[in-house]
Amino acid sequence: MYSKRSKTSNASLRITIISVGKWRRGPNQDLFNTYTKRLSWEVRLLEIQEGAKLQVSQRKNQEGIKLISALPDKAKVVVLDQSGKAFTSVEFADNLRNWRDIGDRELAFIIGGADGLHRNVLEKANLILSLSSMTWPHMLVRAMLAEQLWRAASIINNHPYHRL
Repeated sequence: MYSKRSKTSNASLRITIISVGKWRRGPNQDLFNTYTKRLSWEVRLLEIQEGAKLQVSQRKNQEGIKLISALPDKAKVVVLDQSGKAFTSVEFADNLRNWRDIGDRELAFIIGGADGLHRNVLEKANLILSLSSMTWPHMLVRAMLAEQLWRAASIINNHPYHRL
């Protein structure tokens, strides 16, 4: 049996996902919505327009400036990048729990565009997180992150969704 999510300790987390690109209706968006609606944590998605018709370095720089400017004040910044640290789901949940328990209530997750992230974005990170060493479409990464956030909340709340 599991206990219902506590609205006191976990509900106070605010998560902002800042991602390059605009949604197109489809299964990735549906999956993202499915998992974020389950969370008691506040989740918002900010979409940054891709730098069209620019050279790669210029596009990454322009996107980086927009990503950094969208960061909430005092947020712990988690940048998703394949070069980052890989966690198990339990380790990821422990990280979120620890941040929450020391008073970090505002978390920002950054998902770059097709060309990756500018080094200035990586330098802003409190954590560089890898969901996989494989390359994934950045729209699918949104759904994958949403599922891992739901899984982390489930682990924190002893919900049976996550099985070891």
